[in-house]
Amino acid sequence: MLRTLAVFLAFSAAAAHAGDFSLHVDATDATGHIAPAYTFNGFGCSGKNLAPAMQWRGQPAGTRSFAMTVYDPDAPTGSGWWHWVVINLPASIHSLPEGGALPTGARGVHNDFGTTTWGGPCPPVGDKPHRYVFTVYALDVSQLDVPDHASAALAGFMVHSHVLDKAQQTLTYGR
Repeated sequence: MLRTLAVFLAFSAAAAHAGDFSLHVDATDATGHIAPAYTFNGFGCSGKNLAPAMQWRGQPAGTRSFAMTVYDPDAPTGSGWWHWVVINLPASIHSLPEGGALPTGARGVHNDFGTTTWGGPCPPVGDKPHRYVFTVYALDVSQLDVPDHASAALAGFMVHSHVLDKAQQTLTYGR
């Protein structure tokens, strides 16, 4: 009886924490949209192209690393736009600072700007505000062996084959 109670309590505690994985992206202005400092500098945009600070917590048990993506599903390309893809974030890391400095071991994957670093929002003038989906994935492996010149799509495929859970926040920006 005591053993059954202990198992029940352990299961209940685990269930109470399931789904608590959350992400906070510190990038909005007073209107609730992505602040200009985080937007691209080019293509007619004049932002500072700073990667926003972000923090996550509540990852599931068994998390061995994280991956992070920022994706614009509204880009007029037929396939959206990858703004940032980061893999091999150590499980001991729970934030990234403003500016996009990555911890030892983590690395960027080529985005749709052709770089491995943050590329801020710069939607076409007159488009409805675009959605920018920030996602942190808790992974069951300590490292993904993604080739150096891999696309965001290949990295995404590899990430999705090791996901324990994910946390998302969607922000908007238009001009």
